[in-house]
Amino acid sequence: MDHSDPAGALHRIHDAVAAARAGSADQDGLLSALAGLRVLREELAGWEPELITAARAAGASWVALAPALGVASRQAAERRYLRLQPSNTGEKTGEARVDAERDRRAGDRAVADWARRNSAILRQLAGRVSALDGLGPAAQASADRLGAALGDDDPATLLPPLAAAQPHLAEEHAGLAKRLGEISEETDRLRRDAAGNRRSRD
Repeated sequence: MDHSDPAGALHRIHDAVAAARAGSADQDGLLSALAGLRVLREELAGWEPELITAARAAGASWVALAPALGVASRQAAERRYLRLQPSNTGEKTGEARVDAERDRRAGDRAVADWARRNSAILRQLAGRVSALDGLGPAAQASADRLGAALGDDDPATLLPPLAAAQPHLAEEHAGLAKRLGEISEETDRLRRDAAGNRRSRD
């Protein structure tokens, strides 16, 4: 099939179907139409998530997308989109991608809740790291990112730069590095527990 002319390919497939219904189709024409149909189906399958992504970027809600996708709810619309999306993390099936995305969101919520409850501790640690003197270039870059994140109202934004700073502090600031490592371990545990709890409820 000519990928630059899907309309023309669809017209040729339609002609082959009409010939088949009329009993005048030949074998070569039918095989060519079937091969073209397979390629066209793959092409169309790639368009759907692309169009959904563009619609979301243009401000369409999942509620608005649901009837366009032929499903009954916003949850079903989002689920369809996740099934169609290629995986960035190795899941081989659409259902696995749906589960992975829901696990990630459950983990994000658990970590964000924990960060809000421990905001004072996180801000204190971020302040200590960002105030360190004599750091190497990589460590200083991490400290600068922490200093910038301290201006954000959401304490969860401190977690990635805190985790990134930890390996740079291991030698000269071992105690502080250990504390940052403990926080990373805690957030990893929260994500695992949140995913496990979500799956046990499904």
